[in-house]
Amino acid sequence: MDPEVNRFILMNEGKGFPPGYPQSMVYILGKSNIASVNGDAHKIMRGAFLSLVSPPIIRHQILPKTDAFMRTHLTNWTHQTIDIQQKTKEMAFLSSLNQIAGIGSSPLSKEFMAEFMKLARKKIVRMLEELIEDRRKSQEIHEDMLYSLMNGVDNRYKLSDEEIIDQIITILYSGFETVSTTSMMAIKYLHDHPRILEEFRVILETSRLATIVNGVLRKTTKEMELEGQLIMDKPLETENYFFVFGGGTRRCPGKELGIAEISTFLHYFVTRYRWEEVGGDEITKFPRVEAPNGLQIKVSPYRHCY
Repeated sequence: MDPEVNRFILMNEGKGFPPGYPQSMVYILGKSNIASVNGDAHKIMRGAFLSLVSPPIIRHQILPKTDAFMRTHLTNWTHQTIDIQQKTKEMAFLSSLNQIAGIGSSPLSKEFMAEFMKLARKKIVRMLEELIEDRRKSQEIHEDMLYSLMNGVDNRYKLSDEEIIDQIITILYSGFETVSTTSMMAIKYLHDHPRILEEFRVILETSRLATIVNGVLRKTTKEMELEGQLIMDKPLETENYFFVFGGGTRRCPGKELGIAEISTFLHYFVTRYRWEEVGGDEITKFPRVEAPNGLQIKVSPYRHCY
């Protein structure tokens, strides 16, 4: 298939190309996760998510929180040898958890992260149920995503507790993979090509060279012909093409949130530090982008840091 066919499929979900994700993903993210639901359910879940990341909220809530978190998270890395893959994973998860429930650095966040890494959905659901119950009992006002979801996000998108939990788990998992890997690969490419520091489109270029989502899954509900090729209503092997944030009604709703987190992380990293690779520089790009043995870098202070 060529890029135009891929684009047609992404833009025409209602013409026989609904999402076709494996059951294992549905089990982890929940049956109400935004990637799996269709029709009115998808509009509600997507609308609820987009209301959490509107431009005013990003400007007045998300960016200040992200800025404060990154300033603290990137403290005291000088003269250390670190695995930047592990560090960006911690950064992505804790930053998302901070936006969701204001618990970016706490014993509870460490417990969340341990279960998250084990894909332990049942334990994560239990922890979120307890958190929701505690919020209801306290009746305190919080400037975070959980509070907005529990209070109907401007009373337009009222979700059940089950839907709220699936939404939160989806935000955690989707943001974790994309933000952590893009940040790690940006550090890798900046090391290999230092002149890129002078360029503007670091994040999008990194996404092009190391595409985090290797494919967007669709299934057909009927046989159809595209550019002379018969597409059957059964699994189809295709090549992957570059659509960084997807397309159509499934275009990534967390795009601006992810870019905000990655941009803030890179800002503080490149203005505070310089680094050199000291081992584990192997990178694989399929089935997922990762450094199998970690990516070790030695960090030193940047002379113009502030």
